[in-house]
Amino acid sequence: MIYTDRASAGRALGGHLENLHATYPLLLGLPRGGVPVAAAAREIIGGDLDILLVRKLGVPWQPELAMGAIGEGGVRVLNQNVLAHIGISPQEFAEIEDVERVELERRRLVWRGDTKPIPLDGRDVVIVDDGMATGATVVVACRVARLYQPESLVVAVPVSSAEALRRVAAEADQVVCPLVPRTLGGVGTVYEDFHQLEDDEVTALLA
Repeated sequence: MIYTDRASAGRALGGHLENLHATYPLLLGLPRGGVPVAAAAREIIGGDLDILLVRKLGVPWQPELAMGAIGEGGVRVLNQNVLAHIGISPQEFAEIEDVERVELERRRLVWRGDTKPIPLDGRDVVIVDDGMATGATVVVACRVARLYQPESLVVAVPVSSAEALRRVAAEADQVVCPLVPRTLGGVGTVYEDFHQLEDDEVTALLA
């Protein structure tokens, strides 16, 4: 165990992001686990806090493999390299996207309601999660964020596998991660408290 909980991890992460303090960055937590990390990091470096709502479109028989992703406002990113090799039909793809859009909309209503997201264009944006095992979710988050033309895009996580770092480094301008174990059995293994967050916990952090 390295971190007591996500908040302690966020404060530790904030210490590695202090160079961003002067830029008044926009920290985007990936719900659910990335939000308490981002909120705690913001206590150290300041800036704005928001969420980045994305849903990975996983290959049905290998859900961790992203064939694309969707975000708010109808944004969709396709992974053409994956699509070219899996032979999924347009109907199958549409069915998966429909399911994920329902969940995306549910989360938007719960955590945003009628509030619009903070604009990313021209901002120094920091995407925050509680850790990366494969990096797949963060990769698609980066691709969605890029569509909104931020000034710079940083990914910050308390822990990551070496493989995930390499994948995400190709998508972000900078990746900040203070802990890269030789082997990572799972993100939760470095947390004393890694409970499944409820919707209302995220709501309270964003209030």
